[in-house]
Amino acid sequence: MTILIPTPLRAFTGQKSTVEVEAANVKEALEKLTEAHPALQQHLFGAEGKLRSFVNVYLNDDDIRDLPSKDESPVKADDELSIIPSIAGGNFPAIAEAAVAEPITAELPKLTNEEIARYSRHLILPEVGMDGQRKLKAAKVLCVGTGGLGAPLALYLTAAGVGTIGLVDFDVVDESNLQRQVIHSQSTVGMLKVDSAEQMLKGLNKNVNIVKHNTMLTSANALEIFKDYDVIADGTDNFQTRYLVNDACVLTGKPNAYGSIFRFEGQASVFATEEGPCYRCLYPEPPPPGLVPSCAEGGVLGILPGLVGVIQATEVIKLILGIGEPLVGRLLLVDSLQMSFRTLKLRKNPDCPACGTHEIKELIDYDQFCGIEKPTEVGPLEVSSHAAIAADLLEKDGIPQISVETLQQKRNEGKAFILDVRDPHEAQIATLGAPMIPVGDLEARIGELKGREHDEILIHCRSGARSQKAALILKARGFTNVHNVAGGILAWADKIDPSMPKY
Repeated sequence: MTILIPTPLRAFTGQKSTVEVEAANVKEALEKLTEAHPALQQHLFGAEGKLRSFVNVYLNDDDIRDLPSKDESPVKADDELSIIPSIAGGNFPAIAEAAVAEPITAELPKLTNEEIARYSRHLILPEVGMDGQRKLKAAKVLCVGTGGLGAPLALYLTAAGVGTIGLVDFDVVDESNLQRQVIHSQSTVGMLKVDSAEQMLKGLNKNVNIVKHNTMLTSANALEIFKDYDVIADGTDNFQTRYLVNDACVLTGKPNAYGSIFRFEGQASVFATEEGPCYRCLYPEPPPPGLVPSCAEGGVLGILPGLVGVIQATEVIKLILGIGEPLVGRLLLVDSLQMSFRTLKLRKNPDCPACGTHEIKELIDYDQFCGIEKPTEVGPLEVSSHAAIAADLLEKDGIPQISVETLQQKRNEGKAFILDVRDPHEAQIATLGAPMIPVGDLEARIGELKGREHDEILIHCRSGARSQKAALILKARGFTNVHNVAGGILAWADKIDPSMPKY
């Protein structure tokens, strides 16, 4: 049978998008998969051998959790097994109306002659018409994030005539954003993202009211912000905020137009409607910190957020108008390399603590829930005039963290073995000249480090996340003197060699 490997896990299968295995059932198929590619074990299964809660497996189009025998379900030669990890996605007009129609139907605003001319292509659609366009003008949509997903989302909602667009972001525009965040421009680099986005949106449609929330979305402010909007569109880039947005939507009764992206793949869905599942139904728990790389670590094709963001905007407009079949109870999978779209059925989990049992009655500490350590204040690193080794950072998960100053000192003295665990193509951008073993290949290539079990090994990557993961792998395999270079290549460019490009 064929097992479809998603982009985030292809680093552990030699970049294979499919793996063929011979198996009698789903359980055996997954066992054969991890036997062939051992590095997948920690991503798919926990220490007790159970499938992780942030990974879903579909046999053809059926969630194996819905099948009577679950992971022991028999398989046939032409079956496909899909692995859907979380990536930090019938006719439902009645659901749509119940979710958003009430606050925007009482006193619908009139359209001016200028607006009638502007939206004429909408008005001649019988599914939209004058009443539908007036609903759009009365609607209030909150875009959480003005980055890759939020950019096309906000642009198309503004162009469509949604009357009020809320923007939540606390970041500033950086040059690296412009590869995909098309709401910003060269002239707004360094500007607050909400100000930059407002400038573009007002230039597109002067009639739209832009409400700026220049703040980090937190448990303390989410409910207060959400209460003024009809639909929430989640364009965030981390798991803490994903769960925060979900829980706040459930508590406030607001539908969540969800989208997520990674490398060449995306997901979209509509969560937190009265009859549909929420994000927690799909992914009850987040992955451990560092296990799933972010777009900053793994990259993303610049056009992909445009594709997924427009899908989110489409779902928002359908919800406002109460037309079509929103992605309630369905997860849309987008593969831009194959240019393929698949839709998987989702089920509402009656035991979900958010939308099922309603155990979650208030917002929680989402950093703690996602296992994110609170930042600790570290004094400035000092290097003596004799180039003494810089003060090292504290341990993390039992792995000593060292500074790039220490790395430079030990490299100059030839006192340690340095290992680069980035992907080979990254060396073309910037390199320290160290031997490379990509973290996804480390388990399979561990023999290349034979004889160094007790040597001092300094591991680096781009920012320190993948190298931390690699250090944990080596430690588990008996290497006793492994250190992670905090900050990686980026810190080296900041503190040691400013001529080195940053990416």
